[in-house]
Order: sequence, then C-alpha cells, then structure tokens
Amino acid sequence: MTALDIPELALVALVGISGSGKSTFARRHFAPTQVLSSDAFRAMVADDENDQSASAEAFDVLHYVAGKRLRAGRLTVVDATNLQSHARAGLVRVAREHDVLPVAVVLDAPEPLCWERTQARTDRTFGRQVLGRMQRDLRRSIGQLAREGFRKVHVLRGVEEIDAATIRYERMFNDRKELTGPFDIVGDVHGCRAELETLLTRLGWTLHRDPQGRPVDATHPDGRTAVFVGDLVDRGPDSPGVLRLVMGMVAAGHAICVPGNHEQKLLRKLRGRNVQVSHGLAETLEQLEQEESAFVAEASTFIDGLVSHYLLDGGRLVVAHAGLKEEYQGRASGRVRAFALFGETTGETDEYGLPVRYPWARDYRGSAMVVYGHTPTPTPEWVNNTICIDTGCVFGGTLTALRYPERDLVSVPAAKEYYAPARPLVSVPAAEPDRAEGTLDLGDVTGRRHLDYGYGTLTVDAEQAAAALEVMSRFAVDPRALPWLPPTMAPCSTAELDGFLEHPAQAFADYRAAGVDRVVCEEKHMGSRAVVLVCRQADDNRFGPAGGAVYTRTGRPFFGEPLDAGLLAKVRAAATGAGLWAELDTDWLLLDTELLPWSAKATGLIREQYASVGAAGGAVLPAVLDALDAATGRGLPVGELRDRMARRATDLARYTEAYRAYVHPSDGLDGVTLAPFALLASAGATHTGRDHGWHLAVADRLHEADPVFFTPTRRRVVDLADEAAVREATEWWLELTAAGGEGMVVKPYAGLAAVDGRGRLLQPGVKCRGREYLRIIYGPEYTEPEQLAVLRKRSLGRKRGLALREHGLGLAALDRLADGAPLWRRHELVFAILACESEPVDPRL
Repeated sequence: MTALDIPELALVALVGISGSGKSTFARRHFAPTQVLSSDAFRAMVADDENDQSASAEAFDVLHYVAGKRLRAGRLTVVDATNLQSHARAGLVRVAREHDVLPVAVVLDAPEPLCWERTQARTDRTFGRQVLGRMQRDLRRSIGQLAREGFRKVHVLRGVEEIDAATIRYERMFNDRKELTGPFDIVGDVHGCRAELETLLTRLGWTLHRDPQGRPVDATHPDGRTAVFVGDLVDRGPDSPGVLRLVMGMVAAGHAICVPGNHEQKLLRKLRGRNVQVSHGLAETLEQLEQEESAFVAEASTFIDGLVSHYLLDGGRLVVAHAGLKEEYQGRASGRVRAFALFGETTGETDEYGLPVRYPWARDYRGSAMVVYGHTPTPTPEWVNNTICIDTGCVFGGTLTALRYPERDLVSVPAAKEYYAPARPLVSVPAAEPDRAEGTLDLGDVTGRRHLDYGYGTLTVDAEQAAAALEVMSRFAVDPRALPWLPPTMAPCSTAELDGFLEHPAQAFADYRAAGVDRVVCEEKHMGSRAVVLVCRQADDNRFGPAGGAVYTRTGRPFFGEPLDAGLLAKVRAAATGAGLWAELDTDWLLLDTELLPWSAKATGLIREQYASVGAAGGAVLPAVLDALDAATGRGLPVGELRDRMARRATDLARYTEAYRAYVHPSDGLDGVTLAPFALLASAGATHTGRDHGWHLAVADRLHEADPVFFTPTRRRVVDLADEAAVREATEWWLELTAAGGEGMVVKPYAGLAAVDGRGRLLQPGVKCRGREYLRIIYGPEYTEPEQLAVLRKRSLGRKRGLALREHGLGLAALDRLADGAPLWRRHELVFAILACESEPVDPRL
C-alpha cells in the first residue's frame, strides 16, 4: 500500500493518459465537489465533453473555478490528462496566485490496458496512435514536473500501485491551531538577552541555566507558551545568548518562534552566501566567533527550520514577524514568506533612506488577531485587530510582550541604547493613513471590517456597513459634528408580578446579579433622544458651520435650520449662566438629552401609527357594543362576547389616553423643553468616569440657569441592600407611571463606564416602563392574560448584547475625541454604532 502525502490545502493535478483511471481514482479518494473534470467543463461550455475545440474555453472556466475554491481554502483536484507542459503551467500559475502548493499525482498505467478501456467507451473515437503519443508525452512529463514547480510529485506505476494507493493529508507547517495558549508573545529582542531575562521573569517564567550560568530554558508555572516574533539577533550585545535561550525553550516545547528578516540574513551569511554585512550583522558575527562551531551549526539549523508564520488557537491568532494579510494566512509560497519576513513597501524611501512600509494593517479586515514586530514603535497600538509589539529595545526603548488571550501588554525598559536608530522611533507610521485632518475615506467604513475598540471587538458585516452608509451619506449631520451616538437600551428582565410585563423588582435584581450595590433611578422622559454638541462661540466651525449640532440617535439633524441654531443658542446661554465653560476649561460641550414633548418631533408617527388605531377603534367599538346590547335585549346568548368587546373598548381608551399624554402643542421652539441627563465630554476630557450624581447636578444647574427651556430629571438613588429604599423607589415608580409617566431608567450610580467585578462593562442602563405606557408598544390589549403569557417569553439576550456593543463603541469614540484622534478614527466607531442598528432585533424591546 502506497500512502500519498498531500497538503490539506493544495491544487492536485492528476496526470495520465486516457484510460489510465484518473476519474476512477478521483472518485475513490476525493469528494465529488473537490474534483474539477476537464470533460465536465468541455460539456459545460460546448454540450459535448469530447469537443476538443472547446478545450481553451473549458480550461479558462476550470481555472476560474479552481481559483475561487483555492481562495476559499478548499482542496482542489484537476482531473485531466495534463500531459502538456503548457496545460500544467496554467495549473501551477493558479496555485501560485493563491499561495498554495501544486501537487502532481501521476497514474502510469500500462498502455495496452488503457487502450482496452478506451475501446470499451463508446464516446472515445481516436486511434491507438493517439494513445501512443500520450504515453510518450507522459514519459517526458515525469521528469519535468518538479522543475515546472510541482512541490510534490507522486508516481504510481502499474495497476496494483494505483489501486493500493491511499491519501494521507498533511497539515501545513504553519498550522498549529491545536495550540490554544495561553501565550506570552515577545517582540523583537535583537540580542538584548538581559532585557529578555527580565521580561520573562516579570511574566512569571522561571529561567533554567547551564553549568556556565547561561539561560538555556524557561518554564511557566501556569503552563504558558512563549511565542517569539523573530529578529532575535543583530545590533544588541548578546545575540548568541538570546539564541541559546530561545532554542532551548523551543526544543523543550516551552516556546515557538517565527523567523525575522535578521535571522534570514544571518543564515545566508553562515551558509557562505554573499550578503551585505550591515544593520548589526557585523556585531552578531563577531559574537558568534566566540562560540563553539557546534553551537553555530545548531543555530544555523534552528533558523533554517523556522516557519514563516503560525496560525494558533483555532485560527484566532496569527503570529508573523512583519504581519500578514488575511489572504496569506495559512498559505505557503515565496510571496507569503517574503511578506511575513519583510512586510510590504511602497517602493519609496523616506528621508532616512529607509523603505516606506505599506500600511497593510490599516486595510486589514480579518477575524484573526495578528501580532507582529519588525517596525519599531514607542507604544503598541491596536489597528484593526492587529498589533505591532516591536518597541525598539535595542534602540533604547522597551522590550514588550503581549499576553494572550488576556491582551495585556507587559514591557521592560532597555538598559541603554545599544544601537542608534537610523530613524527616530515614531508611533506606528504605517498604521495611520496619510491624509489631511478632517478627510474621510470610503474604504474606512465599507465592506466587512473587524474593530478592536479597547472595550471589546466587533465584526461589522458588509451588509450592516452598507445600511449605515445609506443613512450617513444621505441624512446625517456633518461627520465633524457627530462624535458619538447613543446606544440602544435594553429593558429589565420580564416581571413576575401578575399584570406587569416590566417592574422595578426585576431591574434591581438584574443589577444585584451583576454585583452592583448602588443604582440611580431616573425619570424616563417621553420625548425624542437628542444629542447636543454646542460650542461656546456661535461662529466656532471646528465641528461644522453652525457652532455645533443637534442630532437624533441615528445622526440626523434634529429640526434643521434655523431651529437647531436657536436650540444651540439656548443651550449656549444656559451653559454660560451655569458657569460650565470656565469650570471645565472648555469651549465646547457634548450633552445627552431628551427633547420634549414627543409630539414636537414625532407628530407624523403619532398620527399614522397610534392615533389611527385609536380613531378606528373609537369609531367601531361603540357601534359593536350597541349591536351586542340590542342582541342581548332580544335574548341572544352574546354576553361573553359583549364582555370581551367591553374590555377591548376600555383597553383602547387607556391606549388612547397613554399616547395623548405625550402630545402637547408646540410651535417651533415654543413649547419645547430639553431634559439633559449626561455631560459626555468637553475639550480634552470625557466625563464617562464620573458618577451619575455629578451628571444630574450639571443638568440641575442648566435648569436653574433657564428653568423655562430646561426640564429637570426626577430621580431616586437606591442602595440595593436597603429594602426600605427599594420599596420607596418602587412606590415612586408606581406613582410616576400611574400619573401618565413612561417609567424610569435604572443605571449603576458609579457612572457610564461602570464595570462588574471581572472588569466587564455593565449595561449603562435598563429601562423599566409603566404598565399603561406599554400599551403603546405592545398594543391596547397586551394586558390580557393570554397575551402577557406570550410576551413573558420574549428573549432579551440579543438586545442586551447589542446595547453593550454600542455602549462600548460609544465610550471608545469619546476616548478618541478627548485624545484628539483624527476624524477618521472617531468616525469609524460612530459608523459602527449605526451599523449595529441594522441588526434585526424586536423593535418593541
């Protein structure tokens, strides 16, 4: 039995004359979807699999389909004679274009048997001489396959070998998905052995030394694995010492390592190749001259065996020296290895004579985290789920490790500058696009994107991005005036109390379960969410031409000119009267508010969606009750039906009363009020870390400055361990909702950025809506027992997850605003919040 070793991802070309059994071999060893038959493609384009005149078009289509399969990472087998070098060249080209290995499997069956099989087929009409020519081509081909680029060539001679053959799949050398960590990923060491020892010790590793006191291994009590991103050597004081330690850790199974460009250059020099001795290689060669020849040979073998990159943790983590594009991950080719070692350059050089790196990380949209080094930066920064951890230790910077999956960065300073950098260390120059401030690029937000925003990670699908782009491009305010969008808000858990769908008991229980001991219950104003960005000076145009903006929770202008400008003028005057400009040392404020009444913005919605229901029911149900009363008078048994219709009329009246409570006359800004409840940010600062007492105190000061325009927010602060306080807050909610109020929002008192005991963001607030208000949401008769029974099965998980994602994105956007990040960096997060809003979620929640 002959086992044929084939990579799990490869382009396999079956080579053999007609009748050699290629199709039978393919059916026996491969899935039907993996096999592309030239006969089938000829039939596809010409309705005749034997029409040789259609071969060119057939192979065009075959190559196209093969490319699609290989791009998707699927093994592909080509069933054709493949006896001509030009035909095989096309297959090798397709394999190389997709960075997979081409493999040839030759079926060398006896010609007489092949002729016998050919004669038995009615669709084969060529003569014996054609088969003889094929056999001669086969003989010439066998010796050419390796030179043509096939990385593996398997030749099966005779029927017995062909029938006995089995396929054995090989994993790619870079596929170490079974290693799940935890990992300590170490940046470029460059011969800084002392700093490497210090870093490993700080990470909790125990160093093991040989009799000469040299570190030769390290172990971690928690079973962690070290991962080295390459560039172990050159420029630093002890490259042999670094090699000795890393080689020992790898040999003991305590570490893995990918090569850097400096290792590759050293290897070429050690093997006698002509290389330029520069960039620290001279120091390494001088240091190696002090070592025994056996160690130098061992180091050469070690470097030669290093794999360009690794896929780890089920493919969720990729480590490569210079990073790796998504389409190269898990692939094998010279192009992939070159990118992993050197990255990609623009072909230009900078003022220091160094190559300008192409900002591949800026365009990265893969789901796998990519950790790399190669280009030193003072501070590691996450860019699209990638991070460079080369922090220039040999240049006097630091040596950095990333702990995975914790995502913690640990650094130790260099003892000194061992090697003067040709270019001063600057923050990730390749990660930021070269563009003027205030300029946006469509590529920043379109297509599938992966964001690491500091509070979590998020993949935005292309469809979600398209939906957000539709809103942003057609309706939204100037992007400069759109630094933040409010997150959606989830309701509290479903109430257990009879007749209620939501109740404070569940809101308090939700936060107790999350470890929160103090909450604030804020009156939920029934209006329209309005975000107000106001500048101290009306002619300040940094956020656009109007000295600020007023926009909805989807980024649209609230009223439009001139009303928005009038509203901003009122807020600006109140902020001046409250002394906020001087106190916060700012010339702009960002406020989260509710604009009242609801009818000021939602008149059309009320008329079409709510009033129409009330009007229809009000017209029909009295007539129905009159008819049923008449039927009762005639002795007909309609009492039960009459009672049900009477309950419907009562429910409808309550429904109408509920929505009418939020309809008040307004003309322009006359009759309009604003209820602020959070001051999100001001110049150079976010206020998400302040407790809600501070935010509400600011709101109260605005109300005091203009008690006509600003509406205060009533609230209760509740210690959840104080049962009396809990009862008092519940009674307050019952009174509030009985008087026509919508309900309340319960928030962790600690503030917008509050976290639980494990450091995870808490829900920024849960809404607890009143029994009568919910008629507007779920319909007039939702309190009927059978309807409540159904509604109590509502699922809140998706809504809560969405609220947390949007909340984290919003916090990150505010952080970037305060840090002075460029507009595109802020906008991508705001855009992602809007993209999340296209996720299908029950709108009634």
